[in-house]
Amino acid sequence: MNKKLIYMSLLSATMLLGSCDKDFLEKEPYDAVPIETAITTAAELQAAVNGMYALMRDDAALGRTIPVLGDLMGDNTYVSSQNSGRYLQQANYTATASTAEARDMWTILYRIILRANTVINVELPDAEPEAVSQLKGQAYAVRAFVYHELVKLYATPYTVDPSAPGVPIVTVFEQDAEPARNSVQEVYDQIISDYTQAYEMMSADAENSSYMSKYAARALQARTYLFMGDYQMAKEAALDVVNNGGYSLVTAENYLSYWASATPLTDKVETIFEISVDAIDNNGSDDISNIYDQGRYGDILATPELVSLYAEGDVRGIMTDEDGEQVGVIIKGKRGNDDPAYIVNKYQNAGSSADRDDIKVIRYSEVLLILAEAQARTGEYSAALATLNTLMEERGVKPYTSTNEQLIQDILVERRKELAFEGHRFWTLQRLNLPITRSAKNLSSAREIAVDNFRRLQPIPQAEIDANPNIIQNDDY
Repeated sequence: MNKKLIYMSLLSATMLLGSCDKDFLEKEPYDAVPIETAITTAAELQAAVNGMYALMRDDAALGRTIPVLGDLMGDNTYVSSQNSGRYLQQANYTATASTAEARDMWTILYRIILRANTVINVELPDAEPEAVSQLKGQAYAVRAFVYHELVKLYATPYTVDPSAPGVPIVTVFEQDAEPARNSVQEVYDQIISDYTQAYEMMSADAENSSYMSKYAARALQARTYLFMGDYQMAKEAALDVVNNGGYSLVTAENYLSYWASATPLTDKVETIFEISVDAIDNNGSDDISNIYDQGRYGDILATPELVSLYAEGDVRGIMTDEDGEQVGVIIKGKRGNDDPAYIVNKYQNAGSSADRDDIKVIRYSEVLLILAEAQARTGEYSAALATLNTLMEERGVKPYTSTNEQLIQDILVERRKELAFEGHRFWTLQRLNLPITRSAKNLSSAREIAVDNFRRLQPIPQAEIDANPNIIQNDDY
């Protein structure tokens, strides 16, 4: 990893202590301030945590690119022929080691890790232990989450080869470090360890859904176990959230208003953790909503194949109100040569002066889908069916009656439908090592993506390869 990048990111992490006063920022020149002495109080630690969260909203990674690619590189969305040129290389599976998105995701994600490390490694013996534990627990959870994003993006899936090269694990700042890639197994071990630490350090509740909490860490750990194919542990973690987290599903009647709201929640309805984006702190024209909104970029549309999966009246698909107005998550319209064009309506606050759409990292519905899949894959078909139908009931759609392998396939279909446009579909296909059959809306060369297509992994950025002799590139780039 680029040592200059590490150093500059660490400085920016220190400088992003947003609520600290001028005297704190001017204690000593930055090149003379050891990071362990730059934070001396719980209030300053809170400011460092705020800086960590602030960087998570960057559009080059979690604020737009990563959730967009999670559908675009799968079979849920495509780039319209009338487009602004964004994400074409990923849509067409033509990315190279110099592709900007691969570089920017790598850079931003490691900067977030550096900020998390700053919080984790500082010692505050005179501060309130409970407050410090809560803040450090959040940093452990964020670090785990970001490492999972990195290893998903740049490394062979755990379920395919855990001994394959993963990504460098960096837990402390060393200016001259040139770390090699740890194995996929080692990265996942670090992720599980960090989530366990976070779970033990945090209280059950957070200020609102834009902060990590005990059960947010546990829910994300359940997701990680699912990606490892460890269905027993995924089941245990998901059950912990279901039985003890206090979350509930949003109902079909409130589903659209839930997505129309851009405010972090305190009632534990549906959202477990989200990245806050508001009227002041946002990505401007690069907010996630603008890539779907037809009044702005509007480049990315839902595939007809996805739309066909939704039953009539399913609020998650196309739906009209009593006045005949389209109000569903998908709107049938027109865009250039796309007629019909299936327009994504999940992000409804494009350019809003009041607030912007938050990035949903994990919702309670995903936890139920993790639990249902894990139950089915461990032979608990009756329990899995009941879990799946809990979600179906709150979506106002017909319950399932399937079992065995058909039940597993039904769970995967519901996962695709429920989490569409939130960046999950491609990763389901990755962890299950499945070929990707994409819409005819894509280029003919990018419609059948085999499991061994090397571009299913992002390239390690060329700038990183050039700066660090210990980093090896992914095969064939």
